[in-house]
Amino acid sequence: MTPAITGALAATVALAMSSVCARAAVSMDAFFTPGCVRVLILSGRNNHDWRETTPFLRQILEHTGRFDVRVTEEPAGLNEAALAPYDVLVTDYNGPRWGEIAESAVSRFVRGGKGLVVVHGASYAFGTMEILGPSHRRTGLREPPWPDYAEMVGASWTEGPPRSGHAPRHVFEVRVVDREHPITQGLPPTFRISDELYHRLVLKPGSRVLAVAYDDPKNGGTGKDEPLIWIRTYGKGRVFHTALGHDVAAMQSPGFVATFVRGVEWAATGKVTLPARLSWELAPQNPLRVQLVVGGHDFDPTLFKVFEGWTDMRTNVVWQPEAYTRSRLNRTDVLVLYDMTQEITQDQQRNLQEFLESGRGLVVLHHAIASNQKWEWWWREVVGGRYVLEGYGEKPSTYKHDIELIVQPVTKHPIVEGIPPMVIIDEAYKNMWLSPGIRVLLRTDHPDADGPMAWIGPYEKARVVYIQLGHGREAHLHPHF
Repeated sequence: MTPAITGALAATVALAMSSVCARAAVSMDAFFTPGCVRVLILSGRNNHDWRETTPFLRQILEHTGRFDVRVTEEPAGLNEAALAPYDVLVTDYNGPRWGEIAESAVSRFVRGGKGLVVVHGASYAFGTMEILGPSHRRTGLREPPWPDYAEMVGASWTEGPPRSGHAPRHVFEVRVVDREHPITQGLPPTFRISDELYHRLVLKPGSRVLAVAYDDPKNGGTGKDEPLIWIRTYGKGRVFHTALGHDVAAMQSPGFVATFVRGVEWAATGKVTLPARLSWELAPQNPLRVQLVVGGHDFDPTLFKVFEGWTDMRTNVVWQPEAYTRSRLNRTDVLVLYDMTQEITQDQQRNLQEFLESGRGLVVLHHAIASNQKWEWWWREVVGGRYVLEGYGEKPSTYKHDIELIVQPVTKHPIVEGIPPMVIIDEAYKNMWLSPGIRVLLRTDHPDADGPMAWIGPYEKARVVYIQLGHGREAHLHPHF
């Protein structure tokens, strides 16, 4: 699992993501996550949208904390040495043959006692049917079949008659028919999915069917229960097959997620430890409750990307002036201000002060330092700085857009831990009022800036941070931001 890049803003508002797998660096295992099942996804060619489905398969595996997942888009380059570190292969591939070396390596990998998982269209790769084009049109391209592959998959497609295939995509019910296998133990007896329902596949002897679906003749189906999920052995190895998963929308079905991740674990280890109820986006336990306040200033919506993907943080976006009600603040752990508002009521001021005095967190971001110009307690005692607007009694501050800043940490603090000197395109502020009580975290020497680019505020009753970075998409998408 790739460690998340720790950015100044993200580190301020999010806890470190935890994992079931412990991290350690020992011998060659330093290249993998010890304690995790090692998965290699085979992709790069498919008549389905592998550029969307492969990353999603990786995502749902990694979100369990059980797997260390890698991807190759050129399986033809594989050999036995390349496969040796892995426990299980997941194939999201349907394209040209790989060649003798790669195909022999995969066969030996599974036959020798490791795992293979076959997803949807990968079931008819290398078989007797034509390789199909992007819209399931025949291309006329034929290759000699790879017999070992059909034996591993446990079924083959046939040109018939009757011909293997599927009726138009529709919503159907998948029924678990084997409740005793570790993959299906504890699963609901049925689940619904919008997908393609494969039919008339020719199962090989020894395939153990776990789930089926009725193929309704009203939708062009066979009028029979068609096998969709099964397992089998190949040599000493374990194979899990799912005919589900035409696209990401189908893969988001809880039934697909649960059967897929449990199938991968079983194929790799012969056991299942993952729970029966799983989601592709794991619900956080006691998430950090973040309220992002916007309004009073235009901004690029790329800002929202900063808050995406954190499984232990839940962010609500609120426009001024609705942000500072007592009921909202009582449901907030960290308040992130990206607004620029001058007038808030005395009740709102009182609610904000009570929020801070309760010991919770505040992040003031970029242009929000220009808010509340008349509320001296706010900018002097809490934020520790003020961008002075015209008409507020002092020499106005200035700004300059789209300049190249060299910004670097100047003190040790968890917010900037791991942040190197960075080059970032952003907006700089000059001639601001700055409190002598701030603790500077980031600084620049650019002549159009005052110098401090992030600091800890002087307020002692709460954790207050100001980050000047963050004007537009160049900053929002910068990994260190």
